[in-house]
Amino acid sequence: MLKRSQLIKNLKETLFDILIIGGGASGAGAALDAASRGLKVALVERDDFASGTSSRSTKLIHGGVRYLELAVKQFSREQYQLVKDALHERATLLKIAPHLSRPIPLVTPVYSFFGGPYFWTGLKMYDRLAGKRSVGKSKYLSRKKALQRFPMLKAKGLKGGVLYYDGQFDDARMNVTLIRSAIDCGATALNHIEVNGLIKNQTHITGAQAKDLNGKEEFNIHAQVVINATGPFCDKIRFLDNPKATPLLRASSGIHIVLDKRFSPPDTGLLIPETEDGRVLFLLPWLGHTLVGTTDNPAKIESNPHASEADIEYLLRHVIKYFNIPVTRKDVLSSWSGLRPLVSDPHLADTAKLSRDHVIHISSSGLITLTGGKWTTYRKMGEDAVNQAITLGNLSPQHDCQTENIILKGAKDYTLDYMQNLMEQFQLERDIAKHLATSYGTESPQVLQSGNSKYIKRLVPGYPYLEAEVLYAINDELASNPVDILARRMRLTFLNQTAAKAALPRTLELLQKTLQWPETRVKQEKENFLDYLGNRSRKIID
Repeated sequence: MLKRSQLIKNLKETLFDILIIGGGASGAGAALDAASRGLKVALVERDDFASGTSSRSTKLIHGGVRYLELAVKQFSREQYQLVKDALHERATLLKIAPHLSRPIPLVTPVYSFFGGPYFWTGLKMYDRLAGKRSVGKSKYLSRKKALQRFPMLKAKGLKGGVLYYDGQFDDARMNVTLIRSAIDCGATALNHIEVNGLIKNQTHITGAQAKDLNGKEEFNIHAQVVINATGPFCDKIRFLDNPKATPLLRASSGIHIVLDKRFSPPDTGLLIPETEDGRVLFLLPWLGHTLVGTTDNPAKIESNPHASEADIEYLLRHVIKYFNIPVTRKDVLSSWSGLRPLVSDPHLADTAKLSRDHVIHISSSGLITLTGGKWTTYRKMGEDAVNQAITLGNLSPQHDCQTENIILKGAKDYTLDYMQNLMEQFQLERDIAKHLATSYGTESPQVLQSGNSKYIKRLVPGYPYLEAEVLYAINDELASNPVDILARRMRLTFLNQTAAKAALPRTLELLQKTLQWPETRVKQEKENFLDYLGNRSRKIID
């Protein structure tokens, strides 16, 4: 059991080697890297782990076929290397978290005679870049085979398709697993801790002023080096260091919608190679539903962005163009928007052309800012940032970087038949066993043993989430409100916002009982949850 009070005590009393601000993918990756090297590490997050960009991705572990196309068209060594590095990291992530990630085949439909050779050549190059770390070989599909793999495709004018492979994962579950793996290695990591100031001696940053947003206590955290890994909000921390600093980032928004499972096969995704504005879209089976995304538009930086109706209609318009079954606005079960932190270039108006590679910036007072990048390369980003911190702080790690070979929590002894083992051992229904196996891996028995057997029942009809998971999220995964639980420890708000609303009353009951909340806190958390879903969602579900 992780006790919040003890973690706060650690933050207040320890002199850390490294303090990481930000608990998304890059911050969590850096925390695991540093802790596994034997360094004293603290990580604090203003909201929840993966509360921003890191829970709102397209759920793909990929090199980026579009970036490879840009590399070829622009003769860009930078884009080429970005794809190559990402394909290397794709294989690593599939290895260290097999319960949370898996290869997925994707079909690119071909509606022109020239499209087939073009896509086939590009995807074969993608395979060759992956080399021995390939997760499957691409191949050309006849018209008949393409329709067999993805029956929803519009048959009229279809010439065939190209099949290739990438990886898929659950981003928010991966994020909390990284945090817990870092804690197992000795890190002190805590959410709902806001940094509102930096501590300096005459020349260098030596820590941060922090506030516990749950308990309202304020305290200082002392460290030899501070890493700013706050994603789209990194300039806010940089301005605490230097109010006159030049902004480092621009943000773009990527929105996604979720449809019913009937809009995609259970084991194959679709890549729409070019939209009306020259981008790519994915339709993916995800957690028993269909995920569609994404857009790439300039956006303002805000804590909880929502998908606009214009962007939702944009995605639906392209689905309709390629599908032989009707799709309407009423089919959208959930939608969300995520912000990508892109390194700023004042000469570019189109955020789609900004680099997705990560950047490490060190200020004159020693603040290390890690930003940019994408989920697939989180591990490499963390390694690079920790290397910089070791040099800057003259730190003495006990080990070199080990994260390529650290098997994450829940992955030890995990096999593909683990779901069957759960069904037999605990007499579980198939969908529940599959959900537990692919969310918690070999930690599933601990989840089921949270509380007692009376909590091994569905939180809401039609979904595999259990009441026991609420208790496990509170006691073992540092969740402290309904959004933490229903959006990120479980993924219900991302799948079906109406179902999430139905699960809210029981979730609040369990939170109140476990954390001894007064009725005023229960009422406030209910309002916070509705605000998180957004006004449009509130109108739909009230």
